[in-house]
Amino acid sequence: MPNDGQRTDYIEFIKTNIPLVDQTEIFGLHDNAEITSAINNTNSLMTTVLSLQPRATGGTGKSQDEVLAETAMGILEKLPQRFNVYEANKKHPIKYEDSMNTVLQQEILRFNAMLDRIRSSLVDIQKAIKGEVVMSAELEAVGNALFDNKIPPFWMARSYPSIKPLASYIVDFVERLKFIDSWIENGAPASFWVSGFYFTQSFFTGVKQNYARKYTIAIDQISFDFEIVNEKKIDTTKPAPDGAYIHGLFLEGCRWDTE
Repeated sequence: MPNDGQRTDYIEFIKTNIPLVDQTEIFGLHDNAEITSAINNTNSLMTTVLSLQPRATGGTGKSQDEVLAETAMGILEKLPQRFNVYEANKKHPIKYEDSMNTVLQQEILRFNAMLDRIRSSLVDIQKAIKGEVVMSAELEAVGNALFDNKIPPFWMARSYPSIKPLASYIVDFVERLKFIDSWIENGAPASFWVSGFYFTQSFFTGVKQNYARKYTIAIDQISFDFEIVNEKKIDTTKPAPDGAYIHGLFLEGCRWDTE
């Protein structure tokens, strides 16, 4: 607390003794909260800057409509066809002893719904540019997001969580579809790409369910134990005898030391 004094004394005390930026512990938060706050502020600022970009160009530059049409066509060309639910059901019928088939069916339904939404909006954007359909507020929001290389909110409403920009998001999405397609064609993988699932919790529940049914244990009495596997000592090209091998985890703020 400052000593008693004049107004100028208090102002001088504030200038010399109180930091310009509040420490995070004042709010009961960790120091990393300041980093998160800075990232959020930066993203907010850049979003505002992007929204102020001119949507029309003069001279020989491409117009927004031309850029949008090219972007929509480029994404459509990368997207595969929706999964054949009937064929997948025939190859991987739901069994009591193998919950992974149920997980696969659920993933197929979710990814198909997402594919349909993305494809239909991209087709409609191209039609709206040509004047064949009305450019609704929803379509306009999709178009603005595509122009800014951001994921449209319309897609995110049916999507798995992602903080990637649009281009990286599409690459990631196509890789996930390939993962599911490979599973349908070649059977369950020996090691599951855990970050490639739409709904990861479903996969973990399936793993626990398989173990519970194999050993006749109530599923709510089972908890996970995790082990880092040395691929030089353990063959991960074959399925795990119990549980599952997974890959695709991320380390944040550190790196892995095998020793």
